[in-house]
Amino acid sequence: MSKNEKAIALHKKHHGKISVEPKVILETREDLALAYTPGVAAACTAIKEDKAKVYELTTKRNTVAVVTDGSAVLGLGDIGPEAAMPVMEGKAAIFKRFAGVDAFPICLDTKDTEQIIETVKNIAPGFGGINLEDIAAPRCFEIEKQLQKELDIPVMHDDQHGTAVVVLAGLITASKIAKKNLEKCRVVISGVGAAGIAIAKLLKAYAPSVEIIAVDSKGIISKGRKDLNATKVSLLAGNIISGNNDGNLASAMKGSDIFLG
Repeated sequence: MSKNEKAIALHKKHHGKISVEPKVILETREDLALAYTPGVAAACTAIKEDKAKVYELTTKRNTVAVVTDGSAVLGLGDIGPEAAMPVMEGKAAIFKRFAGVDAFPICLDTKDTEQIIETVKNIAPGFGGINLEDIAAPRCFEIEKQLQKELDIPVMHDDQHGTAVVVLAGLITASKIAKKNLEKCRVVISGVGAAGIAIAKLLKAYAPSVEIIAVDSKGIISKGRKDLNATKVSLLAGNIISGNNDGNLASAMKGSDIFLG
């Protein structure tokens, strides 16, 4: 059986990778009366009187929404919300297994930035955090920025910050092993999407003197190019990446110390 066949068999056998289980015993009428009606009214009333108690009396304190529009899934690209479900379930399973956090896949059938923002704002009361996942750039930047501004719970885009943190940790360790100073390194980043941009920003924040050359599908991102979107222009304007080089990936690699792709 091939790896693909094994993966399909696993998902088919379990009908997905996550489930919801009650934390309380529901065996008797008394159990139901406490967990549901009429006992549940006491918890509802307490939260109504003091909204902060929602973190004490519900799952909000330990629950994350894994939100996607299915537009930038793994190496698969724009495959839609239904096809993105297995990835979101996998992320939810990882949250539970390695952090003890309950997470739920929220797959949205829209790529409209404002609709996504409004939807997440509307479901936020039931969650303690928002994990944006596999939303294509540059739309993902605006979505994350706006939600962080408007919500009172943590919001992160995993493809940006989760990836950037892991990459920086790897670079710190690798530079020690290679006896190199990151501040004096020349780094080439191939791919300037959500992950590439976040990596560049975090690396520059950690090592301000590092030289970063970014390359997209049309070559090195330079000050002389007229086809750059606003996000790429901001990387140049903020001196996150060097804009003094022209050419393709091969020319960018000459004299470089680190390649990220």
